[in-house]
Amino acid sequence: MMSPKATHAAPARHTPARRRRIAWGRVIHRAFVALMFFYILCPLIFVVWLSFFRDPIMYFPPSGYTLSWYVKAWENEAFTSGFLLSIQVAIYAAVCGVILGVLAAVGIVRFRVPGAKWINTLLLSPILMPGIVAGIAIYLFYLNAEEWLDAQVVGTYSGLVLAHVCLTIPWTVRLVSASLVGLDPSVEEAARNLGANGRVAFLRVTLPMMRPAVVAATLFSFVVSFENLELSLSLAGPGRTTLPVVVMQYLQFNLDPAIAAVAAIQIVLLGLIMLVTDRFVKLSQVV
Repeated sequence: MMSPKATHAAPARHTPARRRRIAWGRVIHRAFVALMFFYILCPLIFVVWLSFFRDPIMYFPPSGYTLSWYVKAWENEAFTSGFLLSIQVAIYAAVCGVILGVLAAVGIVRFRVPGAKWINTLLLSPILMPGIVAGIAIYLFYLNAEEWLDAQVVGTYSGLVLAHVCLTIPWTVRLVSASLVGLDPSVEEAARNLGANGRVAFLRVTLPMMRPAVVAATLFSFVVSFENLELSLSLAGPGRTTLPVVVMQYLQFNLDPAIAAVAAIQIVLLGLIMLVTDRFVKLSQVV
């Protein structure tokens, strides 16, 4: 009788030529991936590099490097006030948009709401609509609202925040809805069977399981609001100009590395926020 070992086929062994082909394939694949990453990050690297040029007129090669443009950007009151306003608006818009978006996503996914698909499409429409079109539409709506309310809406702080909230809700609905679909509803039902009411089961069971999606939605809502230009351009008023609008106005009369310094600060700030967020919530598992 044949031994049990003899019944198994001998494992295939790669020849040296095949091993070399596999090794070269891996090298080419890694080189291609590295090239794609460099292509994606090249504009960011170029902007940061440009912010250190010493010459007020940008040309290559630079005559030297300096940090004076960062000092100039910091001393520019328009940049600092616009930066602080953008931070405030982004925080308010992210918090309000996430709260409303979570409630909307739970209602669409967990409850049989009539026309849920149409409501979901309506809530996601700001993502599909060009920003400049949405900005003009909200501006015209505010003009009509001023006639109805007999009060100023365009150019106010509350009007700007409300428009940014409308911009952040779709990101929350999209991320939280995808997270809710993947959750097992029997866990929440088990909590209710043990005596918890609907509110307690949601706050102590469902919401903690949704935490990665909620954190990711808050991050993306903040970034989208902070970097938005189209809505802010139509709705910003005197003394209420966000940083993207300030940068655009500065470029109309100046073209020096101070703009690159402002952009580099934004890149570093948003990059740190994303790294810290990814440290506690793996964004790759949510998005």
